[in-house]
Amino acid sequence: MRILALGVVAVLLAGCGGAGESGDSAAGVRNETAGVTDTSVLIGTHQPLTGPAAPGYATISKGAQAVYSYVNDGGGIHGRKIDYRVEDDGYNPTRTVEVVKKLVLQDKVFALVGGLGTPTHSKVVDFLTAEGVPDVLVSSGALAWDDPQGSPMTFGFQVDYTREAKILGTHIAEAMPGRKVGVLHQNDDVGRDGMAGLDRVIKDAIVSRQPYDPANADVLPQLTALRQSGAEVVVCECVPAFTALAILTAARLGYKPQFVVSSIGADVTTLTGLLADFGKRAGAEVSVPALLSGMVGAGYLPDVDSDDPWTTLFKEIHAKYIPDVALTDTVVFGMAQAYTFAQALKEAGRDLTRSKLLAAFESGKLEGPGMTPFAFSGESHAGYTGAYVFTVDSEVRTNVVREPMVTDRGDGPVTPAPSSRKTPAEVALVG
Repeated sequence: MRILALGVVAVLLAGCGGAGESGDSAAGVRNETAGVTDTSVLIGTHQPLTGPAAPGYATISKGAQAVYSYVNDGGGIHGRKIDYRVEDDGYNPTRTVEVVKKLVLQDKVFALVGGLGTPTHSKVVDFLTAEGVPDVLVSSGALAWDDPQGSPMTFGFQVDYTREAKILGTHIAEAMPGRKVGVLHQNDDVGRDGMAGLDRVIKDAIVSRQPYDPANADVLPQLTALRQSGAEVVVCECVPAFTALAILTAARLGYKPQFVVSSIGADVTTLTGLLADFGKRAGAEVSVPALLSGMVGAGYLPDVDSDDPWTTLFKEIHAKYIPDVALTDTVVFGMAQAYTFAQALKEAGRDLTRSKLLAAFESGKLEGPGMTPFAFSGESHAGYTGAYVFTVDSEVRTNVVREPMVTDRGDGPVTPAPSSRKTPAEVALVG
């Protein structure tokens, strides 16, 4: 098999990027009804529509918009339609600051919802806190979002990297005992928080830790170092483009480790598209099934190919509103996130304020599409509390090998998740 030259992949990635009342009526909250009218509520987000994280992530906002359109066509929430504004930050922290300030100071959004990226969103949390703007369902698993005292406006969404790594580490310890483990990780809280989780379970097995910079598509030095360390298992705490890069680079080197990929880069449909696209554009012969077969990944939302009732609903929404967008687990991520926000709006009540939205998140009443519960309370602003583990077969199908598990961000055990989950009918927003 002829693998893409690293320089070609680098070029491909480079081509992707790179109204309200004033006053405080709750601690830290300002302008309680900014962005709210009798008939609408204005929200905003920053997303990597271009740049190194765009492959795979650019469609998240399309999934979210589809759900908001579904909600709006059903009459909105308490009669208010959701006006969703998406700003492209290119996964560039400097640009993130610019677009978030625009959304808050110029557009006067009611809340920031699902801002994506650890290196990007971390640059605007203090600003959002100072401005008293709800900052909810952050699209990142960094532990930083779970800080009710320091960042009271901010709430996570996805399972944090430490919890997820503990679950993946447990799987490695039990399913791959005695193997040497290497880690390829993004050089920020993605990697640091993930390694903290791995260290709680398999620290002694880790023989190499290799960071990558999302602005540099050349991961040959990292994969070479992992191979030289003797790592038989490579845990990839990577966004989708760099998961694909790691797999391609390993194949070029003739290095065949067992890849174990965190949920942020393990969307198989997205990876299939990335690998195929890179191959086609470079004129290379790439066997996607051969590259992905055997990969281990993690997830916390129902798989796009499952018969889960939430997947059924999302497929219906997808078919009606965005049929030309490939239905991937990443699109489902945006849909699940939007549904959760709409549920919080409903819980906040007809007399909508920022304080009431935050109270809805802390109420513990939000139960959405996830396979594990949220941690939301007055004491925790973390999102989902666990994940399941799957493998990829030779036909690029996923098979769950470890049912949903939950844990904490400390030294607590990894235990089975509650088996009961509410269905869409039980948390219906429209109809």
